[in-house]
Amino acid sequence: MSARDDVLAAIRAALADRPDAPEVDRAYRTRDPLPPGADVVDLFAERVADYRATVTRCTAPELETAVAAALDGAPRVLVPDGLDLEVPGAVVDADLSATDLDALDAVVTRATLGIAETGTIVLTHGPGEGRRALTLVPDVHVCVVRADQVVPGVVDAVAALDPVRPQTWVSGPSATSDIELDRVEGVHGPRRLHVVLVDG
Repeated sequence: MSARDDVLAAIRAALADRPDAPEVDRAYRTRDPLPPGADVVDLFAERVADYRATVTRCTAPELETAVAAALDGAPRVLVPDGLDLEVPGAVVDADLSATDLDALDAVVTRATLGIAETGTIVLTHGPGEGRRALTLVPDVHVCVVRADQVVPGVVDAVAALDPVRPQTWVSGPSATSDIELDRVEGVHGPRRLHVVLVDG
């Protein structure tokens, strides 16, 4: 008998005279309703901005111009494979080390989806999104989200995502607070998040 078996046997013995646990209601929500009259894309933009991120709305033909403006002249910009955008100062990721990534000024990625209720962007690290380190090391993250990728809430996001893909959920720039509640940004991720929201 293994140590694991010993532990489980001890737990079973301790619970032997306890009543069975009550049935748990498993009728979870499968959709997240929006507040009355709310537009999912407008709400997403509002909630992203609430997290001290910058939101730029544009049309598809304006996308490259909007991304360039969001980069604000950053000279060295990391781009993942499959981004499919012309980016000024682009440096293509070729398995760069963390030190190499830290020497870059910004990163531009796409997202898998956006969540309106929480102002969250979700990356699953496919084409145009890159590996997780790309969005955690450079100081500025410019993320492109299409309006048709925005879902109302977390329940909708979980239902839409592939559970076997790696996921990074981002709500605003990296931030933490010390014991006196002084907010510090950029400690464990980008100090600035700029979401470019593509309408239509």
